[in-house]
Amino acid sequence: MSDYLQVSTAIETHDAGVRLAEGAVGGRLAASAQVIGPVTTVFWHHGERGSGEEWQVLLYTTAERYPQLERFVLDQHPWTNPQLSAVSIVQGSTEYLTWLSRSVEDA
Repeated sequence: MSDYLQVSTAIETHDAGVRLAEGAVGGRLAASAQVIGPVTTVFWHHGERGSGEEWQVLLYTTAERYPQLERFVLDQHPWTNPQLSAVSIVQGSTEYLTWLSRSVEDA
């Protein structure tokens, strides 16, 4: 089942997260998305420790569609080097994973 991925990024506002999610789902790059937050993030940036409030965006897709989803997120994201990572969905209901696959097929 490693053909399915949960992709994560963070963005500075709820509205920006919703726009990113809507664009990915609308383009059939993700079957669904969740915008969660706010969350507090602690990080290193330009050699200094920082923290801030962000919104997490979770996107659900297939490994086959990941390259296009990655390109979309990087092109649409307002930050130069946003956090973008993917983890395999190792188990899931057959019905859900079938729906996920069908949702990201080219129209």
